[in-house]
Amino acid sequence: MNVAILGAGVISKKMAETIRGVDAATAYAVGARTLEKAQGFAEEFGFEKAYGSYAEMLADPAVELVYVATPMSHHYQHIKLCLEAGKHVLCEKSFTVNAAQAKELIALACEKKLLLAEAIWTRYLPSRKMIDDIIASGIIGEVTSLSANLGYNNKFKERIVKKELAGGALLDLGVYLLNFARMVVPDEVTKVVTHAVQTEDGVDMQDFITLHYQGGQVASLHSDTTGYSSGLGSINGTKAYLEVVDVNNPQKLVVYSRARTVVAEYDIPEQITGFEYELQACIDAIAAGQVECEAMPHSEIIYIMEQMDALRAAWGYEIPVM
Repeated sequence: MNVAILGAGVISKKMAETIRGVDAATAYAVGARTLEKAQGFAEEFGFEKAYGSYAEMLADPAVELVYVATPMSHHYQHIKLCLEAGKHVLCEKSFTVNAAQAKELIALACEKKLLLAEAIWTRYLPSRKMIDDIIASGIIGEVTSLSANLGYNNKFKERIVKKELAGGALLDLGVYLLNFARMVVPDEVTKVVTHAVQTEDGVDMQDFITLHYQGGQVASLHSDTTGYSSGLGSINGTKAYLEVVDVNNPQKLVVYSRARTVVAEYDIPEQITGFEYELQACIDAIAAGQVECEAMPHSEIIYIMEQMDALRAAWGYEIPVM
């Protein structure tokens, strides 16, 4: 399948490396804001075509699947541009700025019978099923609570601190934690307790989120753009607990006994970059005539977007819509 990348930034390079390692994908085209940048990217990663505008790239009839890797503030307009050009789309997280944008684009994709997927890689990684299987085995008993943190010192980056670029910890990092919690405990959330450390413009630099579930479970989540954290996830049960080493890209899964001794360890399969699973899922879904990926269906995209809308509303942070 001919894959094109819309945007030639840092994250695009990771997808470009991925495409080279996936047999079912061809590194076909890249579109950037300048032809010079696109040509440099194409030469570095072996893409056949380079375009100095997104519209020009999307006019190429050979382009089949487009990976959107522009700032989150621009996802809505770029996804729409792709869909209107008749292209299947895999868009980087967070999917859009708000749920209303997501719903509109999903409706358009369904109308045009085009695949539209979110590249939240933790939903597609093999570790997702591994965690599910470990919990289902009963080794940790019934899940009672979970905690997860994710922190990087990104406070100097424009995409983090500028509200017009949909900045903040939630859309950049918290989205992983919310997805982690959702995958572990899919029950209805009955109560949310949250607060954020914000800039003068209202941009959330640190988020603290506690989710209470209908089944009595509790999730405690902390995302931070001002400093580094362990990135650990802990799934606590009535018999033992499961530690996820790096919730952003699990490196190892370890089950500990109630005495905090290691009961079992699970290694994660080797990766090209980790992006290969979401890419292959899109290719397979397109081949099957589907408009969504089973690992991250449209209903889940909307669910997480609505969760994040509600959290920002609680903090009084409104992101400008382009």
